[in-house]
Amino acid sequence: MSEAYAQVPEPDETPSPAYFAHIVLYTKNRPEMVDWYCRVLGARITADSKGLSFLTYDDEHHRVAVIQRDDLDDHVPNTLGMAHFAYTYHSLADLIAIYERLKEFGIKPYRQINHGPTTSLYYHDPDGNAVELQTDNFETVAALNEWFATGAFDREPIGVTIDMDELAARFHAGEPESELKKPLQE
Repeated sequence: MSEAYAQVPEPDETPSPAYFAHIVLYTKNRPEMVDWYCRVLGARITADSKGLSFLTYDDEHHRVAVIQRDDLDDHVPNTLGMAHFAYTYHSLADLIAIYERLKEFGIKPYRQINHGPTTSLYYHDPDGNAVELQTDNFETVAALNEWFATGAFDREPIGVTIDMDELAARFHAGEPESELKKPLQE
């Protein structure tokens, strides 16, 4: 596709997965990785044996698996592969609560962005994997597609930097989520 285009498509007849099940991470530092994911996601350990830990934050048997692999080479930054993986929260209130909780543990995002479709915080885990925590900015797909049709996403597809401390202060002062999540224009 040569020109800019953004729209959530209508579903087709292709069977879709019921949900995204889990991610598996190899590491040379399993205890630190397990601790980080438990803190960040509010996860609990469901299995922990022989260099393998299963973690979940809901009723699934595991959402994150962390496997000790001392025999592998270290990850080479800035190479092809996964850029990041993301977790969506129900509301901006939840995202702010997570942000403030993690900040108390000294876990701070390296990027804070209103992408348009989402308000997003990006963190690095102890091995340097990028993890996005986000909330949707639109209540419906129709509202998102209406915003896409304005061309705003095409003009600024990455979004704009935000200050989560300032956003949290405005939220705690009573400003409605609908105002705080509006896509910004630089």
